[in-house]
Formats: sequence, structure tokens, C-alpha cells
Amino acid sequence: MASSPTNTERRRATIADVAREAGVSAATAGRALGDYGYVREEIRERVRKAAEALGYRPNSLARSMITGRTNTIGVVGADIANPFFASAMRGIGDVARQEGFGTILTNSDEDVALEREAVGLLLQKQVDGIIVSPASPVETGHLIEAAQSGTPVVLLDRDVAGLTADAVLTDSVGASRTAVGHLLGLGHRRIAIIAELRTAHDKEWPNWIGSATEPDIQMLMPSGARLLGYIQAHEAAGVPIDTALIRGTGSYDPTTAREQTLVALRLDPPPSAIFTVDNVMTHGAYQACRSMGIRIPEDLSFVAYDDMEWMTFVEPNITALSQPVYEMGKATAEMLIRRLRSPGVEPAKRLLDTKLMVRGSTMAPR
Repeated sequence: MASSPTNTERRRATIADVAREAGVSAATAGRALGDYGYVREEIRERVRKAAEALGYRPNSLARSMITGRTNTIGVVGADIANPFFASAMRGIGDVARQEGFGTILTNSDEDVALEREAVGLLLQKQVDGIIVSPASPVETGHLIEAAQSGTPVVLLDRDVAGLTADAVLTDSVGASRTAVGHLLGLGHRRIAIIAELRTAHDKEWPNWIGSATEPDIQMLMPSGARLLGYIQAHEAAGVPIDTALIRGTGSYDPTTAREQTLVALRLDPPPSAIFTVDNVMTHGAYQACRSMGIRIPEDLSFVAYDDMEWMTFVEPNITALSQPVYEMGKATAEMLIRRLRSPGVEPAKRLLDTKLMVRGSTMAPR
């Protein structure tokens, strides 16, 4: 005698099963569960109870063919292993969940080709909109095409040229100017900076020194914008810049940051302070200081861009620029959902505040 089917073998409930259980037509059951078209509340409740009793799972693809929406948001993170993007993703996910949207997370690993592939995948999945931290400020054709095809794009942390879109940003130039100004105000005159400087536009930084014309911020990655703030702080204070103190890693990598920090620390004379442009650069630079037995802040004052939790665990605590990363993630999701519900609203840029958290890693130079 054949054995009865197990739970895993049991046939999946269909909309026809739900309709039969509720005593309505399949079309009525579909409208009741899909929240489209008119259905009396009494019948809607009966259908929902039938669906729950049968363990029915709605077919989101079929629903999207009727409504034109999948109630999903696609996210392309530049580096999802980075605590910055992990915190931003938490903000995105919290808002999306509250508003009835699911999220699909992809990663570009700071590579334009991978970002292009990720955007293509999300479009195939028919997400309602995309949140992205662009890997390049200029190679943005795929983002422009996505927006022009009717899929809204919201930019997180990074602006780009050629795309009129909602964006949530911080003032990287102004924040860096504040941080470096803090060091200059303490009396430091030799301040090293560790930055990626990967793009052609970021590498044009020698032309910014002493120039009356500022570069187009939209053409710069955050590291380039933060270097611009470093230069502006020196020029505002009337302090000459030793270009040997500007160390570009050429990659978004803590190992090369460590190597470039070691180069800076071995200069003659050495820097009395160091400024790192993000938490990846900070990781490498801090390792370099520890490996050389440098005392912070007695031998070297240390200021970091991005306030990570570990910076309050080490002794001394690290002075850092704190970005409202979770709030940035929330704001991007809110802007995207607003655009989905009101497509005609004008694109907007939200600029959130960055605060300098002064701690024990800075002091006047000896």
C-alpha cells in the first residue's frame, strides 16, 4: 500500500483551492488577496482566512503582471562587507519593511562592470526601484538607462554626473575641512592624508592646490572630495602643503593604506598628524602606526573619516567624523518610496550633517 504524502510532498495550495475553500470565484479570490479591484470587506476577510488555513502563498510574479509592481526594492552596495554599507542597508530594510516592500541586495565591490551586471539583474527581477552607491561618478550609462526605462534610481552617499535623480549625501568637502581645520587649530603643520584616489578626476588633485577654480564635485569620488577639503583647510589657514604628505593608495584596500601610511611616517621630517578619508583607509593606517610603535597622540595625532564602534574601544579613543549612516539608508528608502507613489515630484538632494567627535587621539604637536 502506498504511503501517505509527507509534509514536504504535500501539494502547494493554489488560488483555486483558496477560492473553493472560501466559496468564491478564483477571480474574486485573486482580487481579495492582491488588493486590486473591488471586493466587499466581508468576502475579503473570508478569502484571507481560507488562504491562511490552507497555507497559501501568493504568486508575486502573477500579481506584478496585474498591478505593474513587485513591491521590491533593489540595492547595489559598493562594498557590503564594509560596516558603512551594512548600517545603511539596515536603514533601507527597516523603512522598506514598514512600507510593505521587500529588498534585494547586490554588491558591486567598487567595480563598474559588476555594478552594471547587478543593475541588469535587478531590472530582470522587475524591482520597483533601485538604490545605488555608484562605483564611478562618470561611468553611469547603465544608471541613466535604468531611470529612463521607468525604474527610479536613488543615489546613496555618492552623486554622479549626467543623472538627475534623488540623492542622499553628506558634505564630504566641508566635513574634511572641519577635521583638518581642527588639527591645524591645534598647531599641526605637517598633516598626512591617506586616500584612495582611484579615478582620473581624483588624480588631478595637484591642479587644485593654489587654484581659484574648484573641481566639479559631481566628478569626484568621496575620497577625492575629502582631499579637496584637506587642501581648502590648509589654504584657509595659510599653511603650505607638502605634497609628499598626500598619499593615494590607488585602491580601496586596507593593505595599500597601511603601505602608504608607512611611507608617510618615514618622511623626514615625519607628519605630526594623520587624516584618513574612510574606515577602510583608517584600518590600514592604524595598523601601520601600531606596527611602528607610534604613540597616539603623543607622537602622532589621528583623525578618521567614518566613526566606527571600535574607535571608542581602543585607547585613546579615535577622533572621528561621524556620518548618520543608518539615517542615510532610511532617507534613501523614503525618497524612493515617495517617488514610486508620486512619480511627478521633482528630484531632490538631501544633505545630512556630519559631526566631528573630538576624542583622545588629537593634541597639540610637541
